[in-house]
Amino acid sequence: MPFQKLKPQIKAILKTGESSVELRLLKICELLKENISYYNWVGFYFKNGDKEELKLSSYAGEPTDHTIIPFGKGICGQVAVSNKNFVVADVKAQDNYIACSINVKAEIVVPLFIDGENVGQIDIDSNTPDPFTQDDERFLEWVNEQVAEVLTAP
Repeated sequence: MPFQKLKPQIKAILKTGESSVELRLLKICELLKENISYYNWVGFYFKNGDKEELKLSSYAGEPTDHTIIPFGKGICGQVAVSNKNFVVADVKAQDNYIACSINVKAEIVVPLFIDGENVGQIDIDSNTPDPFTQDDERFLEWVNEQVAEVLTAP
């Protein structure tokens, strides 16, 4: 697992103050997609203002039609309501799944918190069946903690 190797690179990307937050998030998505073989689509969704929906921010991978996701719909929408990580070993076994690609076999969504409030999430699709472990969860929680610091920086 390259997680430990990626941490300093993620910190370096986020410290680049001359880039917009969206560009820094895009660079993180690209870094994860390029360096973790089973991360085929990586994106950040954030709460869309006062609406009960998520809006796609930066992502790396195939374009998606799912730029707005209502709370409760799909894996991302469920995480917006539950405030808990959601690891899906087999997307076909999920009733409330929004298909982005016929190639996707598994998904992991980890919420991003600022001051205890779920403001967004990182979403990873994999074309590999059941690839995600607790190491992925811990790593993505760490990524979100780093992103939260940038989002709350003055």
